[in-house]
Amino acid sequence: MKTNQRSQATRPETHEGAGARIINPTQQLERTLNACLLFEKTFYEDGESVADRLYNCVEAVEPVIAGRLAIRARNKLYLRHAPLLVVVAMADSPKHSFLVEDILGGWGTPGTEGYTRGVIARPDELGEFLLLYWLYGKQLTGNEKRPISACIKRGLAKAIKQFDAYQLGKWKGSSKTAITLRDVLRLVHPTPDTPEQAGWFKGLVDGTLEAPDTWEVALSAGADKAATFIRLMREDKLPAMAFLMNLRNMVEAGVSGMAISEYCDTLRFARVLPTRFITAEKFAPSVSDALDRAMMRVFEESAKLPGKTIILVDVSDSMNAALSEKGFGTIRAAAHETSRMDAACGLAIHAREVCEEARVFTFSNDLVEVPNRRGFGLRDAIVSSQPHGMTAMGDAVKAINKAGAYDRLIIITDEQNRDTLPNPNQGTKGYVLNVSSEKNGVGYHPWTNITGYSPHVIKFAMAHEGVTQGARIKEVEQTDDAPRIV
Repeated sequence: MKTNQRSQATRPETHEGAGARIINPTQQLERTLNACLLFEKTFYEDGESVADRLYNCVEAVEPVIAGRLAIRARNKLYLRHAPLLVVVAMADSPKHSFLVEDILGGWGTPGTEGYTRGVIARPDELGEFLLLYWLYGKQLTGNEKRPISACIKRGLAKAIKQFDAYQLGKWKGSSKTAITLRDVLRLVHPTPDTPEQAGWFKGLVDGTLEAPDTWEVALSAGADKAATFIRLMREDKLPAMAFLMNLRNMVEAGVSGMAISEYCDTLRFARVLPTRFITAEKFAPSVSDALDRAMMRVFEESAKLPGKTIILVDVSDSMNAALSEKGFGTIRAAAHETSRMDAACGLAIHAREVCEEARVFTFSNDLVEVPNRRGFGLRDAIVSSQPHGMTAMGDAVKAINKAGAYDRLIIITDEQNRDTLPNPNQGTKGYVLNVSSEKNGVGYHPWTNITGYSPHVIKFAMAHEGVTQGARIKEVEQTDDAPRIV
């Protein structure tokens, strides 16, 4: 009896009390990292605890694996700050520090064949990495500005050389970080590879490097906002992501819905998350039809998962939690308007488009099948399907298993259910797509657990079954290869 009591006391549980799976250190790092907006609290956990767990997870994982996960999180899952904290933890670990230079700066020479980018994908992230490095240095040692280690200096020096004059000029003095590119140059002393690059670096130090004609620069110049947006669209200088980020500003500035819709129809959104469209539509419902069309174009040439698929979406109350409340560094304000429900709906929309035959259900207190819709229509059907209450995932899966045959069951959830999760039917495939970074979860063996909410979450599931992407998607993938660490 005493042995049973000890076993029960140490068994991991979800925050709703269901028995969670015991997972290995790599799985715990993936779980904490892949849906983590750094320092943002989740429905159940505060952001500082999640960040500390992420930092502490690194030591228990092999260096190559930790580095690979950090690079994948930045370049495939499009997370910006959580991967940087993984590298801070690696720099603080004697076991991991030998890889820091390559994890920060990438492999090979920027602009040459075979170059693999590290976790620094934007110039302003150089300063944000140092902010994190000093923040954790203060927590660990009390040293507010601890010395920058040699491996970090080499890594940051490599990373800054991957950017051209346009990128350096655009981010040369971001007001969103206390450390400018000029500061970084003076701290790490990169050796330029070409005379042209030497000129860029000198321009940064002297303050003479010109800022390019970007939408940020144009809007900050004080000109009429509506006229500026119209000019940027006419000159094709408002990229897809910037377009979505600025929809609210364009509508508030008085840009016509027709002009916005016509420009939207010309853009290519190959790497944009469906969740981004859902958030953008909240800002600009007047152009909902154009956004819906743009979102659907992303999937036009995608390959299909064969057979019958059940998509089961968690609509419990915890899924209404915002992805971001306060933000760190340059996390965009859009995250304040985006919930885990939005992320789940984005994944459901994506899954619905890449399955040959799909039925969509929601679960909370009950199990409800939703109409077979697409795009925003499917989002609306999911959100309004039933009251958002408790998380009875186990009961929902039991009912699905009894209802009939399927080839795969995809559950989209934060995994904090109140009841035991049964296995998928024998001979089928089961996926749990986790959209949160809570410590414990239920969706592991025999389930395939994939954490995150970028388009690559669905692509990982397709790759797991050996399904290749369509021609256009494949071309995009070849320009952004998965990280290679050997």
